[in-house]
Amino acid sequence: MASANLRAELECSVCLNIYTDPVTLKCGHNFCRGCIGHVLDTQERSGGYSCPECKQRFGKRPASQRNLKLRNIVENFLSAQPDREESGVLCTYCFHTPVPAVKSCLMYEASLCDNHLRVHSKAPEHVLCDLTTSLENMKCSVHKKILEYYCTEDSVCICVSCRLDGEHQGHQVETLDEASEMKKKKLTNVIQKLTTKREETEKRVQSLEDNRSK
Repeated sequence: MASANLRAELECSVCLNIYTDPVTLKCGHNFCRGCIGHVLDTQERSGGYSCPECKQRFGKRPASQRNLKLRNIVENFLSAQPDREESGVLCTYCFHTPVPAVKSCLMYEASLCDNHLRVHSKAPEHVLCDLTTSLENMKCSVHKKILEYYCTEDSVCICVSCRLDGEHQGHQVETLDEASEMKKKKLTNVIQKLTTKREETEKRVQSLEDNRSK
């Protein structure tokens, strides 16, 4: 928890990533040098400058001072973190520093870290799923849309286009969540029956062993 709190303090509010070459504006807020440079370049075209964090306005382009102490803290923090490559999948949007992804967004075919997950989870059209390296397999091979339904007649996963005007039009379908729950219930019943049969068989074997001993 302490590591998570420290990480939050070391995140640039522009890119939502750990500071890279942190600099400080005269209002006291810190940013990656590249991030604040891009923001100020954009503001220059609009004729005014302000801090992205506190919105304090400046009469002219504010100077940015390198924050050496913060840079050292960032370096020490990163060196103490476990190897990020171990997770296998890194966040698509973290360009400066590789960050492990925790979820996948099917809509944008992107892998997301905790920070970028917050942004994507606010939009209802973003479809989030457990982390996967094969996002293409989560989409219809014909229409390239997200697989949302299960056709019970053909026993395949289909997209909304398959259901409305494709070869599965008029077929009995279920949402993937509904189909998943049904499959789980069936598997649970099968497991219970097999468990009962195994217990009965073990009792018979034990009985035979007892009779043989006698």
